[in-house]
Amino acid sequence: MDESRELGTRDIQSIDEDSNSSGRERPISPDTILSVVANEHRRAILNAVNNASDKTLAYDALVDRVADRVRDEDAERVSDEQRQRVRIALHHTHLPKLEETRIIDYEAETGHVQFVGGELERDLLTLVELYDVHE
Repeated sequence: MDESRELGTRDIQSIDEDSNSSGRERPISPDTILSVVANEHRRAILNAVNNASDKTLAYDALVDRVADRVRDEDAERVSDEQRQRVRIALHHTHLPKLEETRIIDYEAETGHVQFVGGELERDLLTLVELYDVHE
């Protein structure tokens, strides 16, 4: 073991400067990106916002798209109760986590959610989407 390394520290790989990392103050680690896309709701958020015409969606439109994508397999339509659960989860859990990693920008006052991730995030979303099964 290399004595110059402290136990418990990890090497963080930086994003290539040419990858359009959206001016982050510090590079995002691959572990962080993988953790973010490991959740179905966050993948649905990122796909919806990334696929929007100007990479921006209104919060209510985002809730609708995420609720449609992650609905219960048995339900043909998304219930109001399910939509409300998605709305709460997005506001309190998923959007803050994505904003913390600087993959999205969420303006609660205006209700706009914008994809600000870089090329690495878009490439990973494309790759994960190939294996994401929806009924």
